[in-house]
Amino acid sequence: MQLIDTFTTHRLFAECLQSKHLNELYRMHQNKQVMATLGGVRSDEETRLFILNNLNHWQRYGFGLWVFRDKVNNQFVGRAGLRNTDVEGNEQVELAYALTAKFWGRGLATEMGEEILKIGFELLNLPEIVCFILTNNKASQRVMEKLGFKYERDIIHANLPHLLYRLIV
Repeated sequence: MQLIDTFTTHRLFAECLQSKHLNELYRMHQNKQVMATLGGVRSDEETRLFILNNLNHWQRYGFGLWVFRDKVNNQFVGRAGLRNTDVEGNEQVELAYALTAKFWGRGLATEMGEEILKIGFELLNLPEIVCFILTNNKASQRVMEKLGFKYERDIIHANLPHLLYRLIV
């Protein structure tokens, strides 16, 4: 399987998540506003473990998370990608993303998602992709609907109530 290390969207540049992104992720994972919909603020050690787990995911599956930067000024926008996950005992692939608050409300999550879904369906030949959204995260619900995901059911994920969305090719 060919690794997709980098790609671009209309406004963004993406590169495979690497250890060099640690400081940017520290800052994002310490932001209470950003992390309110992602299970809460993470410690530096939790962020280091997050990166290690995602590097291992890339090695194991050939895909994972990318770091996104604005093409105009190279600012860190956030992270997004595809990850294997367990849904009630079944292995699935999820679309996961997080943007820094500065970039909210600009359509960038949708732009990132569109390109990641193309990679998932066209290059990785995935039959379906899921997404978990905390029940109070209306903005992410709108993003998933714009991307074509359909609400499937309420679910407990990471010990919190979530909505499970699914997109089937």
